Amino acid sequence: MATVAQMLRRLEQGELDACFRELYGIEKGTVGRQRARYGSALEAFGRLFGPQREIALYSTPGRTEIGGNHTDHNGGLSLAAAVTLDVVAVVSKNNDNVIRIRSRGYAETICIDLNVLEKQKKETGRSPSLIRGVAAAVQHAQGRLGGFDAYTTSEILKGSGLSSSAAFEVLVATILNEEYNNAVFTPFETARMGQYAENEYYGKACGRLDQLACACGGALAVDFKDPECPRVEQFELDAAKYGFTLCITDTKSSHGDVLSEYSGIRLEMEAVAAEMGCVRLSQIEEKEFVDQLPRIREKLGDRCVLRALHFFEECRRAEKMCTALAQKDWNGFLKQVLASGHSSFEYNQNAYLPGGKQGIPLGLAISQLLLEGKGAWRLHGGGFAGTVQAYVPDTYLTEYVKRMEAVFGPGSCYAMQIRRQPAKKLSE
Repeated sequence: MATVAQMLRRLEQGELDACFRELYGIEKGTVGRQRARYGSALEAFGRLFGPQREIALYSTPGRTEIGGNHTDHNGGLSLAAAVTLDVVAVVSKNNDNVIRIRSRGYAETICIDLNVLEKQKKETGRSPSLIRGVAAAVQHAQGRLGGFDAYTTSEILKGSGLSSSAAFEVLVATILNEEYNNAVFTPFETARMGQYAENEYYGKACGRLDQLACACGGALAVDFKDPECPRVEQFELDAAKYGFTLCITDTKSSHGDVLSEYSGIRLEMEAVAAEMGCVRLSQIEEKEFVDQLPRIREKLGDRCVLRALHFFEECRRAEKMCTALAQKDWNGFLKQVLASGHSSFEYNQNAYLPGGKQGIPLGLAISQLLLEGKGAWRLHGGGFAGTVQAYVPDTYLTEYVKRMEAVFGPGSCYAMQIRRQPAKKLSE
């Protein structure tokens, strides 16, 4: 294994350039920017934990949701893809049985004693719970645990809807898998570990779509009808082939503080399922639900019914998206993207909080103003705050980015590329 100083020399000599091109693309300036980014992370690790430590480098991608908004947690069909924005870690094993992680931009180092894996109430909704929860999940899976020191730097903005939490969970699971378990756990298993941490320790009732996309890489269609063993298929999403760019705009309204509203969608969908004697909506025939809709509305209220309707229709839309892409019907795909956005806004009702910031509706409205008749736009991810997604014609990309950033600030509109590589150890 290389020390910090040795890895810095390898970086300067261009030994990681091929890896950077594979992970981040070949656009001009990309390799140089990543060299500087990794170099800064190595130097920060050296200052914190010692320059003579032997280290390894890790990268876990963020993800973008393609379709199936809020369907994964109720056994539906969901689409997502890993993106080239990632979280990077410089890692060194220790003999203390403690995980220490310092993240760029944060003043404190998180320390998790692996002798204490029980949930800590004070950690709910905070990053330490994710580390402790992943460690507990590894132990439940009969895996080995051990300490490590890490410095992380992330391009996945927290609360932006690009799954910073899922990427972080999968990163920790991948480190423990590689450093202490000879990489015996599959990406499906590390994704499960991340979901367990987020559900049981962090307190967010998410599905497993985000973690799977971060762990597996590429574009995935995931059928969660059997939640313990979801069916995963890769599909091809290459917007550039049709002269388009996938853009994500951060509306600068973080969704990190809307935990109860986010979890409420799952709970309301499951309440409808329970009224029909099931656990998840995927176990119900849509026709039977429609037949009983008046009774369920009377018992649970209108929003629960609307969210259930969104679930059934969104699952069909996700299937139509896959079919359109397989048939190279780009316009048919964009049509379903638009329909998905309308359903999330109108039926699922996760565009904004009444009385709160309305960055997502504003981002959607501006996107419609700029792209109607040219592209497509939709609410992205968990909702209530965060990001909007758009497919923008390359001929109009510069103008779109300029207009969106005039409203939401410089650097708020990202041109995305799909990352094919999974969460991985890059070198040691």
